[in-house]
Amino acid sequence: MAKHRAPLKADELGTDSIRSLLIKYALPGIIAMTASSLYNMVDSIFIGHGCGALALSGLTVAKPFMDICVAFGTLVGVGASTLVAIKLGEKDYNTAGRILGNVVLLNAILGVAVMVVGLIWMDSILYAFGASGATITYAREYMEIILIGNVLTHIYFGLNSMLRSMGHPRTSMVATIVAVFINIVLDPIFIFGLDMGVRGAAIATLISQALATLWQMTIFLNPKEIIHFHRGIWRLDAAITKRSLSIGLSPFLMNIAHCFVIIILNNQFKAFGGDMALASYGVINRFVFVFAMIVMGLNQGMQPIVGYNYGARQYDRMLRAFELTAICATMVMGCVFVLGEFVPRWMVLLFTHDTDLLTQTISPMRIVVSSMLLVGFQMVAGNFFTSIGMAGKSIFLSLTRQVLFLIPLALLLPMLFDAPIQGVWWSIPVSDTLSALVAAAMIFVQVRKFHLR
Repeated sequence: MAKHRAPLKADELGTDSIRSLLIKYALPGIIAMTASSLYNMVDSIFIGHGCGALALSGLTVAKPFMDICVAFGTLVGVGASTLVAIKLGEKDYNTAGRILGNVVLLNAILGVAVMVVGLIWMDSILYAFGASGATITYAREYMEIILIGNVLTHIYFGLNSMLRSMGHPRTSMVATIVAVFINIVLDPIFIFGLDMGVRGAAIATLISQALATLWQMTIFLNPKEIIHFHRGIWRLDAAITKRSLSIGLSPFLMNIAHCFVIIILNNQFKAFGGDMALASYGVINRFVFVFAMIVMGLNQGMQPIVGYNYGARQYDRMLRAFELTAICATMVMGCVFVLGEFVPRWMVLLFTHDTDLLTQTISPMRIVVSSMLLVGFQMVAGNFFTSIGMAGKSIFLSLTRQVLFLIPLALLLPMLFDAPIQGVWWSIPVSDTLSALVAAAMIFVQVRKFHLR
């Protein structure tokens, strides 16, 4: 199918310096992914300082709920954007236009379905995700607003994916940055100025996405664009829907697996450490997440370079791109290690001044970040296999950490410690280490195969 894709600058990918190519292709992805990660971090910072430690715990409980909503958006967006890229390469603009209409309609339908289910069984879901009587109110207030605007969120992410496939990666990046900037401005206004607390943070998030979506729509309303809104595209096409969902199924399942892991961890933290341990996990998770998103941006830059050179059988260049990306990723996650090990107090103070939460988070942060020097490599290794068309190996690497190692360790290690909560904390770096060793073994075997060709 490669010959049908939109043309790449083949000479550039096959001949230019790997270092300069990685900078050129990764930088927009890093900026967009970092900006996207700030959604979670900004809300956490303002909620932590404006609403307290229990509110942070409630937000931690709500996170897997939000991730499930995002997973359904990914189910549609990833598949549809891939199909659009193919159809544009084939010059089949009619079908590409119908895919655009399909994205909006399917996202609207799934958004409404998730909203209805979520609102009806809200409390039951949140309790299953780790809420307690003290935190359920905060989680409910946040998720009620998020779910009411769920359709808008789905459409926002879907249109952003379409913009990238249409050859507007910078526009997609700007839309994300604009939404984050508006969210940063509105959060203190709603949380502190209007005294709306957690509910205000959710409203600020929705308003920021609504304004970014309106801007996206002005682009798609432009008839000069190759694909744009017009009559005749506003109906679901069974073939397009089926193919979009089948392509998006892999990232959807990986996201759902991740949500399931978070739910298990939330319940273990609540069982052995109470609401404060849950709040600590939320703080640490959001701190690490910002740097992990930078690595994901690096992976976005690596993917076309590795894929092109793999197809051209230029294995030395392909492996050089992987090696350089792995080094950069290790340096990024090395920052997490240094900050978390040597100045954890300052990292926690970004999110809260609550003395109890501060005291209880410093030691767990040092435990969690102890394996971060290995995590960057593991993430790049998984993306490397995706880049050369070996998606099954990539999924396996993701699931080894989340399902094969982390869940059993989170359930078993508490039995080996006098303080069971320590076992839950240690399950995270142990699973990271084991999955990194598996990734290294798989990369070693694969590289040997390349050298034999």
